[in-house]
Amino acid sequence: MAAENKIAPAADTPGRRLAAAAIVAVGACFVLGIYALTLDDKNATGRDYIQYWAAEQQLAHHANPYDINAIYQLEKSRGLEENSPKVTFSPPVAFEFALPLGYMGAKAGLLLWLAFMLACEGVALWVLWTMHGRPDSRLHVFLFGFPPILACLMAGQLGVFFLLGVVLFLWLHQTRPWLAGAALVGCALKPHLFLPCLLVLVLWSFTRRSFAVVGGFALALAVSCGLTLALDAQAWQQYFSMMRSTRVLDIFIPTLAVALSFAINPGAHWIEFVPEALACAWAIWYYATRRAKWDWRREGLLVLLVGAVCTPYSFFTDQAVLFPAILAGMYAAGKNVVAWVLLALIVAGGYVGVVAAIQLPSPFYLWTAPTWLAWYLYATCGKKNGVTWIE
Repeated sequence: MAAENKIAPAADTPGRRLAAAAIVAVGACFVLGIYALTLDDKNATGRDYIQYWAAEQQLAHHANPYDINAIYQLEKSRGLEENSPKVTFSPPVAFEFALPLGYMGAKAGLLLWLAFMLACEGVALWVLWTMHGRPDSRLHVFLFGFPPILACLMAGQLGVFFLLGVVLFLWLHQTRPWLAGAALVGCALKPHLFLPCLLVLVLWSFTRRSFAVVGGFALALAVSCGLTLALDAQAWQQYFSMMRSTRVLDIFIPTLAVALSFAINPGAHWIEFVPEALACAWAIWYYATRRAKWDWRREGLLVLLVGAVCTPYSFFTDQAVLFPAILAGMYAAGKNVVAWVLLALIVAGGYVGVVAAIQLPSPFYLWTAPTWLAWYLYATCGKKNGVTWIE
């Protein structure tokens, strides 16, 4: 792709790669060492991670991973002080990936979970750096300081895994389409977050008469669901039963869609899905007008941002998936001082939520997703070809 902003490539030597890997490894070991010395089972219950640990504990012992009472007792036995359990609302499509948690204590499982998250961050950073042409710029290192990613590490949430899946898709969709589709399987845990992108993906496949990416996603999803059902044949019935009993739609989620519903009529849950329906309609139009020159690393990033703004169910940690768009905006911003000042203010606001440990369901986070979108549009305004990407 032609580039409007030229990025000088770095000298790629084995020593440079080894040094970078060593720095990341030492940093990860340092973080994990601190956690190992300071955490206990009770600390683990204060993080959203505990819901995944408890579900895997149930699954490993051939019990219902969505049994609210059993989950609550399990979490209470590890020191949970809250009056309600932390239960995962993710559908049973990928339980097997975290099954080792079912055979570990809460603290040991948290250390493993954090190590895996850090590894995913490292891989995502390397892939993004490679796709941008391995520049001397250190902008990509901001991944480790991106507020939603820091919030993910603190809460033990899934946003980092979504980020890795999206980054791998962007990297592989042209050269290894089956693997690119398979990389997206984790997105099935929160399909509403990616629905506009998935619709465009189907349309893109029909336009190109190539269904390898969709096929890779479908195959990986079928295998993942099959493994989950092999562990718990009643998983889907248990999931829908839990969703009915918890009345999740009555809970305030800091998204514009839910805020709109609560402002108009808290009992009219259909309102929550109107923004996403509009986002899907817009995404179809947006693709139709640009299908001849569609580039997932440019147009696709905007669809991803719009989907995050309009989704009815999402938390600040899920916005970790937006980092490729923010990084592209940073490269496109170039010497635009205003863009950098605005980004600094947005990031500072995100750090407030992280440092102050503001609860994820708080209305405080209502501004974050729309602001990332607005900043991206401003930073890339007038950039016809965006930044350098390497195939």
